[in-house]
Amino acid sequence: MRVAVTGTPGTGKTSATEAVETDLAVIHLNDVIREEGLSTGTDPDRGSLYADMDALGEWLAGKDDILVESHLAHRFPVDRVVVLRCHPEELERRLRERGETEAKATENAEAEALDVILSEAVHEHGLDSVHEVDTTNRTPAEVAEEIEAVIAGDREPSAGEVDFVGWL
Repeated sequence: MRVAVTGTPGTGKTSATEAVETDLAVIHLNDVIREEGLSTGTDPDRGSLYADMDALGEWLAGKDDILVESHLAHRFPVDRVVVLRCHPEELERRLRERGETEAKATENAEAEALDVILSEAVHEHGLDSVHEVDTTNRTPAEVAEEIEAVIAGDREPSAGEVDFVGWL
């Protein structure tokens, strides 16, 4: 089984996946990009690495029984996708708290309100494979339980249930 945990930066992907109890190997793609040198350069405005998607795809090829965590995880072949969501106001707070610029926090909050990651995940994998989880007022342990339910097949697919467009 291959499971992706994805979402806009700040939705709680890393914290939740670190709390997940699973036999799947947890892969944090951002760590892989840095440690394996799978980037094509650095964004001069944001200071973040440009992921080499082809190289990442090759690196992931043949790996089974994995849980892949990243805002890019939904772009790879997986059986199930968990899209973590967070109210844009809370998302901005979380990002500023961890040292992101105001511009980057606002850009990510707007992307969250517009369902950018959710839309990409549904387009790539279909409605029957996508599971949306609102993390706004939940602890990492509570979100981890939702991810565990998806892995176990105990949670029905859901997409489009969380709506933050009114924030715009």
